[in-house]
Amino acid sequence: MSRPFDYHAAPMTVTLPDGSPLELPEGATGHDAAAAIGPGLAKAAVAVRVGDEVRDLARPLADGDRIEIVTPRSGDDYLYVMRHSAAHVMAEAVQSLFPEGVKLGFGPPIADGFYYDFDLPRPLTEDDFPAIEAEMRRIVKAKAPFQRSVMSVDDARAFFAERGDPYKVDQVEELARQGERGVSLYRQRDFIDLCRGPHLRDTGRIGAFKLLSVAGAYWRGSERNPQLTRLYATAFPTQAELDAHLERLEQARARDHRRLGRDLELFHFDDAGPGFPFFLPRGMVVVNGIRGAVRRELADMGYDEIATPTILSDELWRQSGHYDHYRENMYFTEVDGQGFAVKPMNCPGACLVYRSRRRSYRDLPIRLAEFGHVHRHELSGVLHGLFRVRAFTQDDAHIYCRFDQVQDEVRAVLDRISAFYGRFGFERVELHLATRPEKASGTPEMWDRAEAALRSALEGREYTLKEGDGAFYGPKVDFHVTDTMGRAWQLGTCQLDFYMPERFGLTYTTADDTEERPVMIHRAMTGSIERFFGILIEDCGGDFPFWLAPEQARVLPVADRHAAYAGAVAGRLRAAGLRAGVDARGESVGRRIRDGELAKVPYLLVVGDREAEAGTASLRARGGGDAGSPPLDELVARLAAEAAAPEGGS
Repeated sequence: MSRPFDYHAAPMTVTLPDGSPLELPEGATGHDAAAAIGPGLAKAAVAVRVGDEVRDLARPLADGDRIEIVTPRSGDDYLYVMRHSAAHVMAEAVQSLFPEGVKLGFGPPIADGFYYDFDLPRPLTEDDFPAIEAEMRRIVKAKAPFQRSVMSVDDARAFFAERGDPYKVDQVEELARQGERGVSLYRQRDFIDLCRGPHLRDTGRIGAFKLLSVAGAYWRGSERNPQLTRLYATAFPTQAELDAHLERLEQARARDHRRLGRDLELFHFDDAGPGFPFFLPRGMVVVNGIRGAVRRELADMGYDEIATPTILSDELWRQSGHYDHYRENMYFTEVDGQGFAVKPMNCPGACLVYRSRRRSYRDLPIRLAEFGHVHRHELSGVLHGLFRVRAFTQDDAHIYCRFDQVQDEVRAVLDRISAFYGRFGFERVELHLATRPEKASGTPEMWDRAEAALRSALEGREYTLKEGDGAFYGPKVDFHVTDTMGRAWQLGTCQLDFYMPERFGLTYTTADDTEERPVMIHRAMTGSIERFFGILIEDCGGDFPFWLAPEQARVLPVADRHAAYAGAVAGRLRAAGLRAGVDARGESVGRRIRDGELAKVPYLLVVGDREAEAGTASLRARGGGDAGSPPLDELVARLAAEAAAPEGGS
C-alpha cells in the first residue's frame, strides 16, 4: 500500500503514456501515481513501467519520469510480473517440500512461462508435480505480500553464505564485479531470494498455473559447473487461458519436428556428432526445395552466387570482430603452425570476395549470395533438434551499395522476403527494428546514421522497436512469422553495416575518381535452412505442400501380377517431374494405404486388373479419400500442374 501523500513536499511531474503531465509530491510511488489518476486504476495496478523498466508499485518515482501503470490489461508486462511472482511461489513450494535443503539458482520468466533452477537432495520427477502444485495453491491462498529490501553487496554475500546458498553468493559476486553496490531481495512469508523484481503486491494475485516439465541445466550454462534441476511451469490470468495454452502445447507435441523427423525419415542425429544433423534422402528433397525457392528469388533480384571457405585464418576473425564477440562459440584448429577457425558466419568471406578486385560506383549495387555452411559451438544442454544445432546452412546475401542506394535496396529486401514466406503458407509477417546493443562496435555517429537509414526505409510499414537488440556491427530488421498454432518465429533478417567495410578497407571509385566506403547490407531469408525446415515441419505437421512433399505419389499394385503396370505408372509420373514410388510389399492393400497415410504421401494410386486394362489408376488424395479413376494422361498432367512450385516475390 502507498503511504499518504505529503502535500507539503516539493512537487514533481511525471508524464503519462498520452503525453499529459501528472503532478505528484516528491518521493511519490507508482501506487501513488495510480491513485492520483483514479481509485479504479489504483485497485487494478500491479506494477509501473518507468521508461524501459517495469518496477514495483512501492518504489519511488523521480521528476521527469515517463510512466505507464501496469494492470491485468497490459499484456506482456502484466504476464511478466505475474509469472515472475509465480516463479518465487514455486521456489517456496519446493523449499517447503524439501526441508533437508534446497539451493536456489535462477528463476526468471520466459516466453509463455517461467522456470527455476534447484540444487536438490534428489532429482525431481513429474510424480512430484501434484505435491508442488498443491503447496503453491496454499501459498497463493495465503495472499502473502511480496516485500522488497536492499542490502549492500557485502551484507548480501554474508547473508547468503550464512544460509549455505553458494549460487546466490556467486550471483552477488558477479553483481559486485559489474560495479553494483547494493542488491535487492524479495521476501514472501519465510521465503527470501536475491531478485531485481518486479513482483505483484501479494501472492493472491497470481492466476492459474501449471507445472510442465523438468530438465537438467548447468549453472550459468557451463558444462564445467554443477548440473541443477530446472523446473518449467506457466501461468495465465485465468483458467480458461491456461487451458487454451495447454491445448496448444498438446498440439505442438503432436507436431514436434524431432518425432516427425524420425517417423518420416527426414533427418537423424548420431552420437558420433551431437548437434550435427544428418539429412536423409527424404529430408534432402525438402531441403533442396527450400534452397530452390531461395535461388529463384536470387535470380529475380540480380544476385550472384558465391562460395567461401569453411576454414579461414583466425586473424581474419580478429579483423572482423567476430573473435571478440563470438570466440566462445567458435571452433579453432591449426594448419602448418598457423591458427585457423571454422567460420561461424559468412560475412568476412563475402568481404574478401568484394575486395578481390577494384570496384567502381558503376558496379554498385553488388549483390553476393551464399549458402554458407557455418559451425558454432552450442552447449549440449541447449541443443534442440533442428532449432539449435552446431552446424547449419545460412542462406546469406551481402549487398554492397552506395549510401544513396540503401533505401531502394532495403525496401526491395523487405518486400521480397515478406512475400517469400507466403510460398510456405506463412501469411502473417511482422517486422522488428533492433537498435544499438550494449556491446556495439563502431562509432555512435556510424550507428546513428545506420539506424536513421533503416527507420527511413521502414516508413509506411508497421514494425516493433527492439531497443538494444541489434548485431554488434549494425542495426537490423528481423522478420517474424506466425505458424498455424499461433507461435511466432524469428526467421529472416536485413542488417545495415557501416562497420565491416571499414574493418576490411572496402572501397569503390567514385565519379570524381576518389575512394569511398560502400554500405554493406546483410540479408537472409530463412535465417538458416535447418531451423526453417524444423519450423516448417511443425507448422504443417509433416504434411508438406504438394510441391515440397518428399514423396508426392505412391503406386500400390493390388497383386503381384499388377507390379509391372504399377512400375509403368510410376515411370510416367517420374518422367513428368514428379517424385513417385511403388509399394509392392506382400501386405494387404488396406495396410499399404494406411502406411501411405502415415507417411503423409499426398496421393496414393491403386492399380488392379480394371485399371491396367483401361490405362487408368484409382486415385486417393490424402485425407480426402477416393478421387476417381482418371485416364493416366489426364492424371499425370493434373499432378504435374499441381506440383509446380508457387511463384514468390512481388
